[in-house]
Amino acid sequence: MPWNTLIISVLLYIVVPVVAAQLWRRALLKAGGQAALAATLRGLGPLSLLALLLTLVLLFGLQGHQIVRQPAVILLLAVPILIQVYFNAGLAYWVNRRLGVEWCVAGPSALIGASNFFELAVATAIALFGFQSGAALATVVGVLVEVPVMLSVVQIVRRSRGWYERGQA
Repeated sequence: MPWNTLIISVLLYIVVPVVAAQLWRRALLKAGGQAALAATLRGLGPLSLLALLLTLVLLFGLQGHQIVRQPAVILLLAVPILIQVYFNAGLAYWVNRRLGVEWCVAGPSALIGASNFFELAVATAIALFGFQSGAALATVVGVLVEVPVMLSVVQIVRRSRGWYERGQA
């Protein structure tokens, strides 16, 4: 992988958006305080969800024929992702419990520990190999698998709150 492509991808997809968001946040706080920031975030909530859905539709639309045509390949890509997400989430959740971390912190910690950051992988794969590449397909499968699996991890964390908090005492 060419280093300059990786660096440009990180700059474009991570650094620039984070810097822009921080500058915008500062401007909002300076102009209208916490109320202006809260109002802007409420307004952006539905837009960000819509942007995510549009991105997923485009990705799956571009790779849909590959997904349907190659179920064995999709399964070979999906199984390790499933194992990794559940293992990492479970390990992070258990370690937090053993360390006495509050449940409200342990749940997000488990999700962050299990996340694969497929968004960056998708962007990098497309930048390096193109929309129709096997690399793009692999990252799309990652997104396809990770979203429902992470939602199931959220359910597990929510349902296990009693177990978690009994272990803290």
